[in-house]
Amino acid sequence: MTTSHKKCSQMIDLSHTIFDGLITYKGLPAPIMCDYLSREKSKEIYGEDYQVQIGKIEMIANTGTYLDSPFHFAENGKDLSDLSLELLANLPAVLVDVKDQIEIGPESFQHLDVKGKAVLVYTNWSQHWNTEQYFENHAFITKQAAIWLVDNGAKLVGIDTHNIDDTRGKLRPVHKHLLGNDVLICEHMTNLEQLPKDGFRFFAVPPKITGVGTFPVRAFAQIVD
Repeated sequence: MTTSHKKCSQMIDLSHTIFDGLITYKGLPAPIMCDYLSREKSKEIYGEDYQVQIGKIEMIANTGTYLDSPFHFAENGKDLSDLSLELLANLPAVLVDVKDQIEIGPESFQHLDVKGKAVLVYTNWSQHWNTEQYFENHAFITKQAAIWLVDNGAKLVGIDTHNIDDTRGKLRPVHKHLLGNDVLICEHMTNLEQLPKDGFRFFAVPPKITGVGTFPVRAFAQIVD
């Protein structure tokens, strides 16, 4: 007599909530959210017994937890509509715990097999989300780390901080090198401390929009026991 064992999966939400007035990146405008058609107004169309709400959002693409495609940094790079689902969903993933480090170099990754995987970088910086501290002296990946990740076959790099690059200057070498080699970026993540080091799958699927390089995602991990 054999006993079958069903695998159990757990979903971990890795995205921040977007709300009216949220500042994701200092200097960029916050989203404006309102009713296009309110429930009260809808009564005039559908009658007293049937109410609907249609929302209206005015929002830049770099809001909340978002995905960067190559088009974000290269005119001829792939935009959101060009990305295959294989790059956005069900990616094997690994977690790098560099909690409380600021400058994250290649030595933080060299013990990992990243080929074909999403590499999620846990810095614990998301604890400062929606505060002034979030924007200042944040953790970042170095250019040398980006080169190592590309050379070793990573498909996506995610981080729970204000920017994957050092924003104290104007240059963005990590964006340029990763996106220039078709390695996607997911920034402003959260809840990475809930993930195991490996053995999980990563999902970060944006809408299929042409001519846009960045957009919010509902990023999440699936852990299968």
